Amino acid sequence: MSQKIETRLFVHADLAEGGSVGLEKDQSHYLKNVLRLGAGARVALFNGRDGEWVAEIEGIGKGWTSLSLIDRSRPQREEPDIWLAFAPIKRARIDFIAQKATELGASLLWPVLTERTMVDRVKTDRLLANAIEAAEQTARLSVPEIREPARLDALLDAWPEERPLIVCDETGGGNPIAHVLSEPPFKGGTLCGLLIGPEGGFADRELDRLRQSSFVTPVSLGPRLLRADTAALAALACWQAVAGDWTMKRPEGLDP
Repeated sequence: MSQKIETRLFVHADLAEGGSVGLEKDQSHYLKNVLRLGAGARVALFNGRDGEWVAEIEGIGKGWTSLSLIDRSRPQREEPDIWLAFAPIKRARIDFIAQKATELGASLLWPVLTERTMVDRVKTDRLLANAIEAAEQTARLSVPEIREPARLDALLDAWPEERPLIVCDETGGGNPIAHVLSEPPFKGGTLCGLLIGPEGGFADRELDRLRQSSFVTPVSLGPRLLRADTAALAALACWQAVAGDWTMKRPEGLDP
């Protein structure tokens, strides 16, 4: 019976048969001092490119770990290309968005600053750390890209026109999200983006700019007024269920 590997780590190094990997200081500390692992223990590594690999600890010390790659346990697979742009909120809740959006398969997280955004500073390194931890814990084979915060106008100027953008419109001006996602270009499409505004909603000028953008489709998230973090995760869940990879079966051989 093969050994069940419970510890997964994201690394930047290439992963290939016969290769070896050196871990960073924080990861080495985690293996040695938190998990109490030593030479001969096995962990799983992934980098978002080469699938998941079983690796064995060859040596471990203060601030360093060397591992040898044993076997590829899962190949890299294509994942949904869904971007999430959202107005930043208070620290604990923005951490929550990064974690849960990663679990829900977002491929990119992009903080957007609006006229009513209450948070003016975003620590993208903290967002990335939360995303990496969530990917490690949920058997995901990639980590979403984290973009630097941008003003709404700058985000719309830079937005690829071939990527449809769903805007969750708290004014109720859009059709129900489930109806919108059931039709082209979302149903069967490969590219999509979601935009969640600040608590208090978009300003009138911002709504006018959004409505003038040809790639924008406003949607409604139902009759209740949702908090920003709830709206972000609800929209992602709807997209995954109707147009994303929740239409696929769980991969065989993936431990629960």
